[in-house]
Amino acid sequence: MKQTPSSVFMVRPEHFGFNPQTAASNAFQPDEIVESNTEIKKSAIAQFDGFVENLRSHGINVYVFHSPKYKKLPDAVFPNNWVTFHEDGRVILYPMLAENRRLERRLDVIDKIGEAFVIKEVIDLSVEEVNELILEGSGSIVFDHINMIAYANESPRTNKMLFDRICDLLGYEGVFFNATDAEGLDIFHTNVMMMIGEGYSVICAESIPNSQQETVLNKLKKSGLEIIEISRKQMSDFAGNMIQLQNPDGRRFLVMSDTAFASLSDIQKQALLQYNEIIHSDVSTIEHVGGGSARCMIAGIHLPGKTSEA
Repeated sequence: MKQTPSSVFMVRPEHFGFNPQTAASNAFQPDEIVESNTEIKKSAIAQFDGFVENLRSHGINVYVFHSPKYKKLPDAVFPNNWVTFHEDGRVILYPMLAENRRLERRLDVIDKIGEAFVIKEVIDLSVEEVNELILEGSGSIVFDHINMIAYANESPRTNKMLFDRICDLLGYEGVFFNATDAEGLDIFHTNVMMMIGEGYSVICAESIPNSQQETVLNKLKKSGLEIIEISRKQMSDFAGNMIQLQNPDGRRFLVMSDTAFASLSDIQKQALLQYNEIIHSDVSTIEHVGGGSARCMIAGIHLPGKTSEA
């Protein structure tokens, strides 16, 4: 199993803006926005384009899709929540909490990716929305593809029964736990409090209750991963919202925002640099208004290539 993809897809935020439907379950979003919609969109698009250029300059293959012209989708820039692509050729579609986010699922995106990669099966779990069962892709689930373990913390966006079903489908061991922010609120997505790269895991261990913390950390250690801990304050600066990518030459990169990079100590940066180079970009408008950061903006493509991965 390969942990680190070299191809990803991203969605340009042409209709980006504050989404009141997600604010109730995302403490990273502000209570109010003072900037105009025009200013927000202009800044978000510029930051997105700069981010894509930064990734491509390091040899990472980025498929960019435009937001649908006739649908106002403020959070389309966060595609990792509605789909995951797996090395065995399976694609999984996920049920979303916010009604306006459910419109982000797009078969045209899957069809386009299927031109270059092998898709054997599409599993659509979005039907569970009628039962109010929610699981938001690799926002809800942090996958350790090498050790075939999946991690998730319970929240309004992460249902345990669906998580268990995904683990059964993929043949992964599931590690389900609780995690809260400094205010005691459920952390809305697991991928803001932890990530897994090849050889290490970044995790906000202090967000996990003492009764469960040892179980989670021991599972990571037994998987051969070095644990690099971040604080709740660093988590609030999106230091957990990172993703490891690689280029076709096999060079690995840890991708994060400028905000996350600035929050890390020199010791933490040196620990991370043992495993990969660091790429960081300014996505501060997207972070501030949308409550998501670099990892949320990237959907990794783990599918086998039809010839070789582009």
